[in-house]
Order: sequence, then C-alpha cells, then structure tokens
Amino acid sequence: MSTETRPSPTDPGRERVYVILNAIVSVAALGLLSWLLLLRSPAQDGASLSFMPAINASFNALSCTCVVLGLLAIRAKRPTVHRALMLSALASSGLFLAGYLVYHYVHGDTPYPVGAPLRGLYLAILLSHVVLSAIAFPMVLWTFSLALRGQLARHRRFAKWTYPLWLYVSVTGVVVFVMLRSALG
Repeated sequence: MSTETRPSPTDPGRERVYVILNAIVSVAALGLLSWLLLLRSPAQDGASLSFMPAINASFNALSCTCVVLGLLAIRAKRPTVHRALMLSALASSGLFLAGYLVYHYVHGDTPYPVGAPLRGLYLAILLSHVVLSAIAFPMVLWTFSLALRGQLARHRRFAKWTYPLWLYVSVTGVVVFVMLRSALG
C-alpha cells in the first residue's frame, strides 16, 4: 500500500498552478489579439475570408444560447444538461476566438465608416465589448476550472459574476457584427 496521498483540488499548490495557467493563457490571448489588431499589417496573400465574420457572429449567438440554456438547466436541477450546455458554450466561444484570430490575421481590422449613422453608439458598444471580453475570458476559464475540479460551491459563487459578463460579451459580439455589416452596406 502506498502512503502517498493525492493533492486535493483545493490544495494551495495546485490552486496556484491553475491561477498561473489561467494568467498565462489570458495574457497570451490578449497579447496576440493586440498584436493582430494594433501592430501587425494584414496578410497580403489575397485570401478572402469575408464569410468569417458571419460565422463568428453565429458562434457568439450559439454561445449566448448555450449559456442561457445552461443557466436554466442548472436552475431546473439538471446538472448533466447544464454541464453539456456549458461545455458547448465554451467550445463555441473557442471556435469564435479561433475564427476571429484567423480572419483578423488575413484581413486586419474593419473600421466603422466615418460619418455612417450610429457610429458613436457602435464605438461605445465595441469598447464595452472589448474591455469586458478581456475580463470575461479569464473568468470563464476560472469558473470552468472550479467546476472541473469539483469545487461546486466556489463555482456557483464565481459563476454569478461570470454569467452576466459572458452573456453580455456574446450578445454584443452579435450586435457589433450586425451594426458593422449594416454600416458597410
């Protein structure tokens, strides 16, 4: 018989590893996005990914739907359905992020036309979307890590803050797409 014990999910050393990994992934994602949008010139290979923003908006809409249905499932005491929906929301958000990175790698940023109607509103929504997505991303990862490690009481407390942010970011992602497409004609 082994006298070794496995560290508990709440072991401070293990907790530190999750915090460090979350910070590394979050900073790397933010750094990559910043580089793509602010510093790098778009690729000049002629590839057209003009269809990607609509697909990315669809991933945001799917994520939003899964997050709302996941909340309803857990309130109905259906944890298996909740888990499946939240994993689907996370996968959809991950696919959005991958598609977003690929699109902006090829095409760069798409500015809202100067003088187009609702430009001020668009920029305000976009700013709130960008700022809150940078906050929501590590919160979503942390909330998932708590659930996966079986720390359900902490998961519930943290999810109360994560849920509205994730929902707002998903909804405003679709709104930003619709407003930009409408302005571009």
